Amino acid sequence: MITSLRADEIDVGIGLTEGWVAGLGKASSDAEGGYKIVGTYVDTPLCWAVSTGRDRDLRDVDALQGGTMGVSRIGSGSYVMGFVLADTKGWLKTPGEPPFEVVPLQTFAKLRDGVNDKTADFFMWEHFTSKKYYDNGEIKRIGEIYTPWSSWKIVAKDAGDERLTAMFESINKGVKYFEEHPDESVQYISTHLDYSEADAREWLKTVRFADDVTGVSGDTISKTIETLQKAGVIEGDQAKASNMIGISKH
Repeated sequence: MITSLRADEIDVGIGLTEGWVAGLGKASSDAEGGYKIVGTYVDTPLCWAVSTGRDRDLRDVDALQGGTMGVSRIGSGSYVMGFVLADTKGWLKTPGEPPFEVVPLQTFAKLRDGVNDKTADFFMWEHFTSKKYYDNGEIKRIGEIYTPWSSWKIVAKDAGDERLTAMFESINKGVKYFEEHPDESVQYISTHLDYSEADAREWLKTVRFADDVTGVSGDTISKTIETLQKAGVIEGDQAKASNMIGISKH
């Protein structure tokens, strides 16, 4: 989506907070950045499950120190969350230096294969997407960790675009309808997103959409920048939340 925004192919996007912040943090100028963060779609953090192979002897997160971490790609959420995990455990040494041996495996399917054939000791992925494969015995869950920030943000190529106000109002109405019709929401999730009905109901308990999606908190973006700097995804200390935000949440 970042590429599409910079190429003028789209005007807005909704995606994971760390992805948007990383894209802006790597840009050398506002023009190169190509977008601003203008809204908050989800107020809750994302739960990343820690998974290993079904027959591996690893029992919990403490056993992972010095191990091999499978990621989709360097700089991805699955990569960044390894640093968050290591930071909570006191395993981080030098900023940007991976606390684990890192093996990029591209896809969720290859990550699952990787922990079973011992290419990697573990990987991290969103809990409910992973749960289907715990239930069928393909992989084993040994822990979880939450993002230190709310998980989904809205960006716009032009933060001053007058159409944003109407878009925010429409999203707010959609969120209100979604929350007021839980059975219909569960039906949609379970038939369109590869979740069972039971998992869809559990997922709804963990997610809180913003009452008003307009704007973003500076503290949230600053915390994300700090973590991405520790992971070496953003280098130096020039990245500032104020330069990334197009509309602040008051």
